[in-house]
Amino acid sequence: MNACRLRCLTIAISLFLATELLSAQEFSRAIPEEVGMSSERLGYLTTALEEYVAEGRLAGAVTTIIRRGQVVYNEAVGYRDREESEMMQSNAIFRIASQTKALVSVGVIMLQEEGLLHISDPVASYLPAFAETTVGVAREGTEYDVVKVNRPITIRDLLTHTAGISYGTGPAGSAWAAAEITGWYFAHRAEPIRLTIDRIADLPFTTHPGQAWVYGYSTDILGALVEEVSGMPLDEFIKDRITDPLGMHDTYFYLPPSKSHRLAAVYNLRRGETLLRAPEGPGMETQGQYVEGPRQSFSGGAGLLSTTRDYSRFLQMLLNGGSLNGTQLLSATSVNLMTVNHVEDLYRAPGMGFGLGFSVREDVAASGAPGSIGEFGWGGAYHSTYWVDPVEQLIVVYLTQVIPASGLDDHSNIRSLIYSAITERTPFLPAPQR
Repeated sequence: MNACRLRCLTIAISLFLATELLSAQEFSRAIPEEVGMSSERLGYLTTALEEYVAEGRLAGAVTTIIRRGQVVYNEAVGYRDREESEMMQSNAIFRIASQTKALVSVGVIMLQEEGLLHISDPVASYLPAFAETTVGVAREGTEYDVVKVNRPITIRDLLTHTAGISYGTGPAGSAWAAAEITGWYFAHRAEPIRLTIDRIADLPFTTHPGQAWVYGYSTDILGALVEEVSGMPLDEFIKDRITDPLGMHDTYFYLPPSKSHRLAAVYNLRRGETLLRAPEGPGMETQGQYVEGPRQSFSGGAGLLSTTRDYSRFLQMLLNGGSLNGTQLLSATSVNLMTVNHVEDLYRAPGMGFGLGFSVREDVAASGAPGSIGEFGWGGAYHSTYWVDPVEQLIVVYLTQVIPASGLDDHSNIRSLIYSAITERTPFLPAPQR
């Protein structure tokens, strides 16, 4: 090897190691008062969550709050496994379900930035099974007619959940049940996601594209699209393009057995009943097969496991305009595109709209909850939630494992407690222009 090639290789290795070091840097910790928050009031949050545990409404939870790029709160309460008396730790791993959607949506926009697709493209340009899709139109009784869609489904329809594709409900729900495709849980499936998605394309959808906001398999379809366009299995794409560059070392579709001792147990809270540990085995309301499953179905809509530490790194990247510690995943323009309302009034939550993978707050008064215009976020079926408030430079990640979570009011409670702890408005960023 000549001197020039050796020097170039040395530089390349040095740059790679520097990038890895930067991406792995941990957020600094701050005393809340240093970033305009109250330690005393954040203590009220801990007290409230401990009360949920004491009352038997939660087994445990982990909450991470970042303000102005620094961690001001990172607390675990209760139990990782109540029956085994194993306390919750801040590095516990949770099933984040629909919080997966944000990573896959970012992946789609990364491919757009590389010129490999455009979100206005028909999905069928990449997934031919969607060339001729249909809609189930209700008739009297339980009957329905099957009609062709009124226009092709686009990638943006999938990103905004306006493609008309549900989780197997609607007039043609019986056809979905017969095809054994219902619900968001895929971890037990012993087939690649592309095969499942091709079978979904043959089933009658709930509405025509653009007619309504319909929550369902749209992001799972995007996961198959990412595989097709990138030429990589979805788990490899997420790892190579998103989680590894951001230093998210505990985010997986299926958990390595060596980390199974950190996986939080799932609990069921049904109305009128006490909190019970979910049974073992596959299914939406069980412990699932995230360790012992077939490890073949990578659900872009609900498949990932993660920690509050990892997920807050992903969100800080978005808050930073697409970069974290020198690693640029997206342009600031693309982040803005993702976090504005694309659906006009189709998303019917008061004061809220929906962007490319996130709900977005458009009117604080109409929403009736503390927050800011331009805030974006979502949550997961196991009762987790997150949001990013660009005005306040605030990130909140709250992970627990309760499904169903009947009667739990912790989400609204923690939101109120967190905003009440802000003592100083962030002065250096104007409200986003929407």
